Amino acid sequence: MLIFRSSKYFLEKSPFIFINLKQSKMKYVADLHIHSKFSRATSRETSFDSLAYWAKIKGISVLATGDFTHPEWLFLAKEKLEPAGNGFFRVKNILPPENGYLQNTEVSKEDVFFLLTAEISFIYSKKGKVRKIHILVLAPDFESVDKLNSKLACIGNLRSDGRPILGYDAKEFVKIVANTCPRCVVIPAHIWTPWFSLFGANSGFDTIEECFEETTPFIFALETGLSSDPSMNWRLSSLDNYTLVSNSDAHSPSKIGREANVFDTEPSYDAMVDAIKSKDPEKFLHTVEFFPEEGKYHYDGHRKCNVIFSPQETIQHKHVCPRCGKKLTIGVMHRVESLADREKGDYSPNRIPYINLIPLNEIVAQALSKTSECKSVWDLYFKFIHEFGNEHEILTKVPIQDMARLSPEQVSIAVDRMRKGRVKIIPGHDGEFGKIRLFDDDTVEEEAQGQLKLF
Repeated sequence: MLIFRSSKYFLEKSPFIFINLKQSKMKYVADLHIHSKFSRATSRETSFDSLAYWAKIKGISVLATGDFTHPEWLFLAKEKLEPAGNGFFRVKNILPPENGYLQNTEVSKEDVFFLLTAEISFIYSKKGKVRKIHILVLAPDFESVDKLNSKLACIGNLRSDGRPILGYDAKEFVKIVANTCPRCVVIPAHIWTPWFSLFGANSGFDTIEECFEETTPFIFALETGLSSDPSMNWRLSSLDNYTLVSNSDAHSPSKIGREANVFDTEPSYDAMVDAIKSKDPEKFLHTVEFFPEEGKYHYDGHRKCNVIFSPQETIQHKHVCPRCGKKLTIGVMHRVESLADREKGDYSPNRIPYINLIPLNEIVAQALSKTSECKSVWDLYFKFIHEFGNEHEILTKVPIQDMARLSPEQVSIAVDRMRKGRVKIIPGHDGEFGKIRLFDDDTVEEEAQGQLKLF
């Protein structure tokens, strides 16, 4: 199944820029959800030094630490980070990078703030059903983290994984946070993922109130996840009063910023939290999103059987795989459709806009007809970075004519197509990322000639 996308920009232009954080009020990009090397299936190269370099390369000014519940990562954070006096932290001394690609990048501790964060997995039984909920927590200082960790250590083993699994009701966890460190922020993570989320088809709830009950007022933000974008969430009127945030959930430094949030505030913990809580469009400018079809759980299907279904096709097949006869994995789009009380385009006016982007290394890979992680792709990626500053600047602001000066010209053509939403996507399903196509027709040569004339 191939999905054709038209333009999905909800902005006239993007103010996506990377600025030194000494200014009092400024636009900055924040990625509030990543993982350390102590979480499962993560890069062993993750360190605060490497994260600082990649933040500069990506254009991220405020970056999550991830995994503050893990004793070893928290120890490293306390050794490596120093308070910046605004609820954020800076790296004390940034060591030279081991990765050769990063050696031509200059970064100082003033270039990036770190924010203390953690994701926790709660698995418990409620109303006769096993629930599996992931929750993101933001904290303003180590004192709050220590207090929260001391409570959680009595519930489960925090050392077992960077994202610990606790057999505890999510509602009771919110009570602990509210009573122990009320300045912390609780955000249900990737709320539509089938297996581990608030609204997950396999283990979630139908409403926020069903999950959090009397603690619901403590929740004011929700994370959309890679497989959904804000417009899908806007179809539920019950979510109108919640702020939608987007984060990378990165498991390696090179993946940070693939989803993010853009603020225009004083760079501080309190100002950022206020911008999220108030949904003030002059403070919370927009979110940066995957094309949701690229997410691993956007559509229904069976990966092993190579079956990809839209929600309507799944219903026609009675939720059963036509090849193996087993139950299909129900994806995010299906779950949204089942809970939505609005049609597409029927949105609440009180919403934060967004833009859809494709990571630059994926764009370069398509331009070279290579895989996104091969050496030639990263060589060209860093050629563009060193020429134009950082990835988000390239994806959102650098004029296409300027990019066309660098060879191959297919890169600038691909960026132009992405900005216009001219992409074709085989949707992700059952844990497999979707496949985006930017060069699926014969118009590349024609567009290249047009760019040369403009240049």
